[in-house]
Amino acid sequence: MRKKAVFFDADGTVCDLEKGTPDSAVRAIEKLRENGHQAWLCTGRSRAFVPDYLEKVAFTGMITSCGATIEKDGKRIFDRQVTPQEARRSVEILRKYKMIPVMEGPDYMYYDKAEYNNSINWYADIITKTLGDKWKPIKGNEDSMFINKISAKITPQSDPDAACRELSAYFDFICHGGEGFAGDTIEMIPKGFSKAVGIAAVCRIFDIPWEDTVVFGDSNNDLAMFEYAATKVAMGNATPKILKLADYVTEDMFHYGIRNGLEHLGLI
Repeated sequence: MRKKAVFFDADGTVCDLEKGTPDSAVRAIEKLRENGHQAWLCTGRSRAFVPDYLEKVAFTGMITSCGATIEKDGKRIFDRQVTPQEARRSVEILRKYKMIPVMEGPDYMYYDKAEYNNSINWYADIITKTLGDKWKPIKGNEDSMFINKISAKITPQSDPDAACRELSAYFDFICHGGEGFAGDTIEMIPKGFSKAVGIAAVCRIFDIPWEDTVVFGDSNNDLAMFEYAATKVAMGNATPKILKLADYVTEDMFHYGIRNGLEHLGLI
């Protein structure tokens, strides 16, 4: 069999915010690598928000921040950052329209706990705990935030359409309207970037033929990579748009979805 490059989304695919990564997925990815295939994490999370339990998975490399950061074998080879001036302006615009900025970078995430807390998202304290010393407040760092993307949280008083219009020169947008881990969030990605762009860059850099690309995912920020890749595997918990694009639907991650999907493709 030709060797494949398999790209895995994180949340809802290989990990859960509270439960981590199931052992079955860890073992399946190890077996995938043993069989000579590549295994890439391809996540909307910023590099700073990749937790220890994902660091220990046998990934070939990581595409983070929806394609804005790429690393292989622990070495960062690409990092597209928003300028500190654009980051500050983005915070001002989001707050003007009653949205809550969570600024995501390769080394740190920035948010103010007074406005981003469990009353906004039930997992806010979990994120803070996971980040540890990789969390910084926006206050006091307004002019020194080095970020790749923003997760803007919607409140009942928000005007997200107006905010997006003002920020459209800087970002492309992925809307999560109450679905899954990122519900009621607008992800703001540097213009022209996506998970698909990250995968295409990896394929170009490392001479991976397009026909050997495989993706596993579950949520709407996986749409770009599902539209791009040769073979698409949706998790059992996937959104309708992802299910519609899938070549195969496996189980959810806690019912051996990664293992079963890789077995179905003959990769393990």
